[in-house]
Amino acid sequence: MRALDFTALLLVIIGAINWGLIGFFQFDLVATLFGTMSAFTRIVYALVGIAGLYSISFLGRDRDRNEIKGDVK
Repeated sequence: MRALDFTALLLVIIGAINWGLIGFFQFDLVATLFGTMSAFTRIVYALVGIAGLYSISFLGRDRDRNEIKGDVK
C-alpha cells in the first residue's frame, strides 16, 4: 500500500505544481510537455484527478492511527 500512497502523493504534487504555474504564470506545464489535450495529456490529468480523490483517504487514516495510539485529545 505504501507504493500506491507514494504514487498518489507524487501525482498530487505534480498537479499542484501545474495548477500553481497556471495560476501564477498562465503556463500549463503538462500541455507544454505532451501537447494541448493530446491523449497522453488527458491521461496525465485523469491520473492526477484520481490520485487527488484517493488522497482524501489520507485524512481518515491519520485520524484512525492517532485514535488507536491514544494521541487524540
